[in-house]
Amino acid sequence: MDARDLMDRIYRQQRHIYDLTRKYFLLGRDRVIADLAAAEGETVCEVGCGTARNLIKMARRYPRARLMGLDASAVMLETARGKLRRQGLAERITLAHGLAQDFDPAGLFGLDRPLDHVVFSYSLSMIPPWRDSVDHALALVRPGGRVHIVDFGDQAGLPRWFRAILYWWLGLFHVQYRPELLDHLRTLQAEGRAAVSITPLYRGYAFSAVLTRTD
Repeated sequence: MDARDLMDRIYRQQRHIYDLTRKYFLLGRDRVIADLAAAEGETVCEVGCGTARNLIKMARRYPRARLMGLDASAVMLETARGKLRRQGLAERITLAHGLAQDFDPAGLFGLDRPLDHVVFSYSLSMIPPWRDSVDHALALVRPGGRVHIVDFGDQAGLPRWFRAILYWWLGLFHVQYRPELLDHLRTLQAEGRAAVSITPLYRGYAFSAVLTRTD
């Protein structure tokens, strides 16, 4: 099944309760938004923007940044556009339908320069070509630009039963913890492609990472 069709199938009904239910376990999202520190005129693209929850918070915190959102699910984008209209932000935030591993900011958003920030908030754990998606995002930001990631961690500081139940439950929604993701980020640093900072959150429940492009 095509990734777009799969995401539409998963979220066709869930999108209506997504924000209400996900706030209890998608931890660390607001921390990433605070750490963005997007300056005036800088561009921020969230990959896997979902209902636009994070983009709305970014718009309030960084009123002079240029904000964009990408999602593979057309039905999720319908919900996001409705939220933006109700919040009076439809003109401030541009949304587009596309895939993380090959999207074109120039074609989708009319950009004539590299991005300053790319954000993955609990989206890489749902993207099968996650490695290509990270590499593509890093290639899209300017030298000194940053890729920001928050996602599920190894649950190292939490009981085994909790980890087993969480991973089982996530699997029902095609979400998968990817231990090899952190290894890939460290490889990017070893290759000199990015400076990488990784921070475990909430006893390993999640982690945040920032990749700063160095070449």
